[in-house]
Order: sequence, then C-alpha cells, then structure tokens
Amino acid sequence: MTHRACPHEAEVKALLNSGHWPHAVPAELRAHAAVCTACGNQVLITLAFRTDRSTVSNAVQLPPPGVLWWRAQLRRRNEAVDRIGRPILGAHIFAIAITLLTAGAVVLSQARQGLRWLTELAQAPTFHLKSLWPGATLESFMETGVSSNLSYLLPGLVLLALLSGLVVYLATEK
Repeated sequence: MTHRACPHEAEVKALLNSGHWPHAVPAELRAHAAVCTACGNQVLITLAFRTDRSTVSNAVQLPPPGVLWWRAQLRRRNEAVDRIGRPILGAHIFAIAITLLTAGAVVLSQARQGLRWLTELAQAPTFHLKSLWPGATLESFMETGVSSNLSYLLPGLVLLALLSGLVVYLATEK
C-alpha cells in the first residue's frame, strides 16, 4: 500500500495549525478535505486532539507556581516547628510531673501528721510587722507566735507555683 501525497495537504496542515479551520477556510478547500482521505484524516485527528486538549486544560486548574512554592515552604516550616517543639513538650510534661509529685509529697506528709495543721491554722496568731524590721530580735520574733512549719511551707509552695508558672510562660513565649 502506497501513500500518495495530496497537493493540498500542506495548506490544510498550515490552516489547522494556525487555528483557522473551518471558519477562515475557502469552501473549495473544505469540500476537498471532505473527499480526500489524507486531508480528511488530518482534519479529523487535529480537531479531535484540539478538542480533547481544551477539555482537559479547562478541567484541570492548577494554582500558580508561587502559591505552590509558598505552601511547600509553609509546610516545611510547620514541620520544623513541630520537630523543635517536641523537646519543649517533654520539658512541660516533666515540670508538671515534678509539681504533681511535690504536691503529693506535701499532702502525704500532712496526712501523716493528721489534721493537726488545720487546728494550727485556725489558732494562728496575727502577724506583726515589727518581726520583719532589722532591729527585731529572736525573742520578738517568737512573740508573734510563728511556731509551726506550715506558716513557712504554704507561702513557699505558692512562691514555687508562681515561679514555675513564670518559667513555663517564658519558655513557651515566641
């Protein structure tokens, strides 16, 4: 089987490639393409591929490359922040565990002593400001009635809780 070249095949191909088919084509060339097998196949295949290409290109709408790059950079940065944040989370868990252990030890030590600290708290004398003055002696300090360890323990625990909260806040501040 031999393929004969049509003298109008190059002209039909040029018109198809330029996008002028079938609107800006003379009527006799369209009639020739309808009769000629080589030109008809050329028109049929080119128009079919062009239709499929326009359908596919309209269906797929990719975002601009800048947006893709920005999303990739954002994802990479978030993964790095997550990777760096894991040890900080471990430090938070450790700090909470130590705080809970300390609170448990205080509750356990108070439970061993019974509820005696409640009676001492109810009978606690008023605090005199003169005990804090530099000229205060041990006798004047003892006159204030501060005789239990609980009066030192509770403010110490409150101070420890406040300082640990401050440390956690400063460690997590960005």
